[in-house]
Amino acid sequence: MRVSTTFIGSTCYPAKAAMAVLAGAIEERPELKAVSVRLARNLEELHEELSAALARADTTLVGFSFYSPSFPEALAQLNALKAAHPTGWTSIAGGVHATAETEAVLDAGFDLVCVGEGERAIIDLLTRARDGLPLQGALGFAWRGGRGPKPAPVDLNDFPPFAPQTGLYGAIELTRGCIYACRFCQTPFMSKARFRHRSVENVRHWVRVMVASGRRDARFISPTSLSYGSADASVNLDAVEALLAACRGELGRERRLFFGTFPSEVRPEHVTPEALKVLKRWVDNDNLIIGGQSGSDAVLRESRRGHDAEAIVRAARICVENGFVPNVDFIFGLPGEGPSQMRETVALMNRLAELGAKVHGHTFMPLPGTPFREAPPGDVPLDVRTELDRLASQGRLYGHWRAQIATARELAERRSS
Repeated sequence: MRVSTTFIGSTCYPAKAAMAVLAGAIEERPELKAVSVRLARNLEELHEELSAALARADTTLVGFSFYSPSFPEALAQLNALKAAHPTGWTSIAGGVHATAETEAVLDAGFDLVCVGEGERAIIDLLTRARDGLPLQGALGFAWRGGRGPKPAPVDLNDFPPFAPQTGLYGAIELTRGCIYACRFCQTPFMSKARFRHRSVENVRHWVRVMVASGRRDARFISPTSLSYGSADASVNLDAVEALLAACRGELGRERRLFFGTFPSEVRPEHVTPEALKVLKRWVDNDNLIIGGQSGSDAVLRESRRGHDAEAIVRAARICVENGFVPNVDFIFGLPGEGPSQMRETVALMNRLAELGAKVHGHTFMPLPGTPFREAPPGDVPLDVRTELDRLASQGRLYGHWRAQIATARELAERRSS
């Protein structure tokens, strides 16, 4: 028996990208055409959509996706919805935090948790809902007392990067997974420590869809942009150029192409004059985001970054020489970082600023699902804060490192409780 079904996705930060992918996966399935997909930008819209679905007596599922720092906000939204609508619907959680802390997320009150990738899982779950079958047992989902079968790994070419029918667009995910497996990062521990790339032709197709919709900018999601087309630590510039040329062919010169910028970055050892000449030929951005993370070789080794501090300097110098402003990420308070190592990082930041770079400051957060999960939360001593304020006053430093000090402590407190 077919059941009227509604899926409501929360696009409150940072869930928009995840919901765009899930909605796109649903749109592609002819058997799910009758499922109503609704997207809510805030708590008020969540209330409105849920009230309307319950009034229609639909089988209703409300989905949340969140990072570890945003888990409390998602939980507050869930509790607010439950207070207004205690029964008659099913809550779903997904994302890196829900995958790493499945039992804790269930204990917090979510009915179902997607463990790992969501595309195949959401299709199976909504098919069950549509057919009036129990939701427990769906591919990739956990519930109190059990877990469904693990779905096959996702081939990015099999799923859209966004949802054009629903009108939810975003950056195109080029690569999922990361071979580098830095010990502070959740990406390789959720999506596995290997690269899965979307093909050039598939990317080109979705850029064409974006252009037809009137969008003017193409951006990409990748843990390491210049790894596109490679299976290992090497750079395949032919693959990168083929990708960028194909995208430019769809965009023309009147629209903009961004590569190696947010929400992506570039590894410092991949920045070479040859690579930047390729980028210069095709892209519109005049800056690159480079993952530096520390000025201490000892801390970089402890984090398993796979490069040293001098590689960061070389990358910044090559950027400036080739007309790009390097925006270099640094993380304060990484495990193994004492006062002397932090001074090395500050010294490197000053050195980069003199070269013409900007630096992006972060504070280390012990994220669930990573090897550094049990590490103490990061902090920034007063003397370093003073130095960072000086760099900020010069326009050379930006970032939310102050707010992240409190977030890191909250993560540690939540872990201990």
